[in-house]
Amino acid sequence: MASSGCAFNSKYPPVPPEQRSLSAQESYLYEIAPGDAVNIFVWAFPELSGTVPVRPDGMLTTPLIEDMPASGKTPSELARDLEEEMALYVRSPIVTVIVNKFVGLPQQQVRVVGEAMGGSGSSGGGGGSSRGPAAVPFRKHMTLLDLMIEVGGLTPFAAGNKSILVRFNDGERVEYSVRIDDLLRKGDMSENISLLPGDILVIPEAWF
Repeated sequence: MASSGCAFNSKYPPVPPEQRSLSAQESYLYEIAPGDAVNIFVWAFPELSGTVPVRPDGMLTTPLIEDMPASGKTPSELARDLEEEMALYVRSPIVTVIVNKFVGLPQQQVRVVGEAMGGSGSSGGGGGSSRGPAAVPFRKHMTLLDLMIEVGGLTPFAAGNKSILVRFNDGERVEYSVRIDDLLRKGDMSENISLLPGDILVIPEAWF
């Protein structure tokens, strides 16, 4: 199995050093998504403040504004847009937006398919359960180990060292090899790479 795993992974390069460390995440800012709940605080106007949901169409409604686009904006961007709209009704509004419930846009999630306990799993018998592909909201400083804890680890059928990380660099799809068995079963922390928003982890089934 070891030799076949090396041959398989030779098709894909490892994640380059500049993308493995947490410094690669420094430019990350959370963007509001449908399903999020946001707390809108308007200074000196408690009647205009409160927590509202972001609708499936990406809009939200406040006491003064019926349809404000929210999806895809950072909390600060949404606050400035609300200030601009509210200024039509009240004098010099000061708005703060705090996200209370996080869903995450698809491009700001990390997704897992294949042989993770939160992945598609195998239909064969003998231990382990599967719950379908998993989508986990990305959070700053998230690593591969954090993701595997989130989805419950590997199934008994996983070929963890043959896993593939699909990443989009400036819109271009790139595939890298990752060695999850070495990370989880051998404690090799050099394999605990930093993740990025939009990453897709593919964990194949082992051939016995």
